[in-house]
Amino acid sequence: MARIRFYQVCIFVALLAGAAVAARRETPSILFESNYGERLESGTPEVSLWWASSGWKVSQDRVVPKRSGRSLWVELAQNEREAAQLVVRPHRALTGFTAAASPLMGPQGSQIPASCVEVLRVRYVHVERPSDGWGVAAPWPDPLPPFKEPISLAAEQNQPLWIRVYAPKGTPPGIYEGTIQLNAEGFAAETPLRVRVYGFELPDRATCTSAFGFNASTVYQYHGLADPVDQRLVLDKYWASFRDHRITPYCSTPGITPSVSWTTRSPEQCAGLRPEDARLLQENALTPVIDWAAWDREMQRTFDTFHFNSFRLGIPGITAGDYQGFPAGSRGYDLAFNAYGHAVQEHLRETGFLDEAYVYWYDEPAKADYPLVMNGFRQLKAAVPDITLMLTEQVDPELIGGPNLWCPLISYYKHDIAEERRKAGDRFWWYVCTVPKQPFPGLFTDHPGTDLRVWLWMTWKYGIEGILIWHSNLWTTGMAYPDEPQNPYEDTMSWMTGYGTKPGEKRPWGNGDGRFMYPPEIAGDARPPHPVLDGPVDSIRWEMLRDGVEDYEYLVMLKKTINQAGGTLSERQRAYYKTLLEVPVEIAADPRTYTKDPSPIERQRSRIARVIEKLLQQ
Repeated sequence: MARIRFYQVCIFVALLAGAAVAARRETPSILFESNYGERLESGTPEVSLWWASSGWKVSQDRVVPKRSGRSLWVELAQNEREAAQLVVRPHRALTGFTAAASPLMGPQGSQIPASCVEVLRVRYVHVERPSDGWGVAAPWPDPLPPFKEPISLAAEQNQPLWIRVYAPKGTPPGIYEGTIQLNAEGFAAETPLRVRVYGFELPDRATCTSAFGFNASTVYQYHGLADPVDQRLVLDKYWASFRDHRITPYCSTPGITPSVSWTTRSPEQCAGLRPEDARLLQENALTPVIDWAAWDREMQRTFDTFHFNSFRLGIPGITAGDYQGFPAGSRGYDLAFNAYGHAVQEHLRETGFLDEAYVYWYDEPAKADYPLVMNGFRQLKAAVPDITLMLTEQVDPELIGGPNLWCPLISYYKHDIAEERRKAGDRFWWYVCTVPKQPFPGLFTDHPGTDLRVWLWMTWKYGIEGILIWHSNLWTTGMAYPDEPQNPYEDTMSWMTGYGTKPGEKRPWGNGDGRFMYPPEIAGDARPPHPVLDGPVDSIRWEMLRDGVEDYEYLVMLKKTINQAGGTLSERQRAYYKTLLEVPVEIAADPRTYTKDPSPIERQRSRIARVIEKLLQQ
């Protein structure tokens, strides 16, 4: 897992409460921003209605905007999801509140069915200890549970609704119109929803590679699942959430691994080998026999169904003291290790999974670990020369020649150094975790809504091919909660485990760190009254990641359509279109300087979409 070795920075920042408060005085939290949104005409004297971009985190106390509008507005491509927020602010308490969407009617009788317009409830989690100086102790919006039953709304308090639209493949381009119907005891309203569908389709599989940690056992624990059939059913619902957010887990086959046995070789099988190697292979079980059947089936199923684009490959025995009974450095050790690696590599080549595999065997090495790490990479290069070797570390001269895929923290990425390594054939991902804190974009609940979306624009800006986050369903840690599991709805902090943490000790990593999905509300305390077969509750940050990956895809498609247009473009057209491939400074000038307002992102995305549409029509 990607846990930063110098976690003391996090603790230091978190414990300096006075300094954090002072920083918040100097830089007001984004939660209190009020210069956005539009009041809707469909509101009543008793219930104000307004709407905002999905990129804002709406506080419960945010006043109704003065600027007015007539409808919610969403733009998206075919096979894309996009959301807007409809904010309900009653001036008296409401009971029995429900919300539902109508079908969206489009050009020439075309329709987006109501089932493609989800209405989710924005739930707040109370931040008690801010992640950094950008946070504040207050309720922050994050979980997006579905409506299970009518709810009550408090007077003079915002209740945002997350209106998530999906335009299926083949949806005719144009403007679609429908309504969101709101009802409560003594109240009813219909709010117009307008959607523009562009004339191009996003691919099922994301171009930007992703690698996110996930713990299936935690899901089974919280959902109260013991039956393997139930476990499989629910796990697929989590994989569907990964698919719908265009994110890939480290491993899509939890609990299913190839089985390995070892055997000797016959003299005929050793023909042409060095005499000593032939003797060792005939006298010792140094040749692996691998049963791939169950693993192959599950890999093919999950990649075909959920469109994943990478997987973490384990190679046992790296830098081990002995292997198949032979000590490190011996010929028997090397024969067995290399035979296993070769068998794995060639099987992946035959099944078409070689390019998706990466070996991530060591995490964030300290300087003192570098010799061991390089020894491991030398082993791997001999055994699996065609498989990607990844390391969560910044480029260091002592590590060059080891990994061919570098994955530094965003705060440690140096573009000039990366460009030199690219010339040598190396590639780059990058990651965030409990650090860096402000002024970098992060994964925290109490950070600006734009953070994770902007991260993908930065990813494009610097020619980075993938993103990594160490966990996605960190709902509890055994150190902070040794006796009973944490309820992530009630305690939004992600607490440290390892690094000398003692049972019962609470040392903060950051609010929401490693937690992009929540268990169903009924399973929040991991003690449901019965097995819960519902899927996960998404989060605003999970949605922003998806939007960022889709923005990245827009840029990929723009580059491709410009190239395909070839000589049909004038020099002036080509020059203008190529400027759209550059990330404007208004979105991200560098990893520390980026927009906290989603408007610049949305404007640039619209420009790109219109050009893609235009070029495809030529």
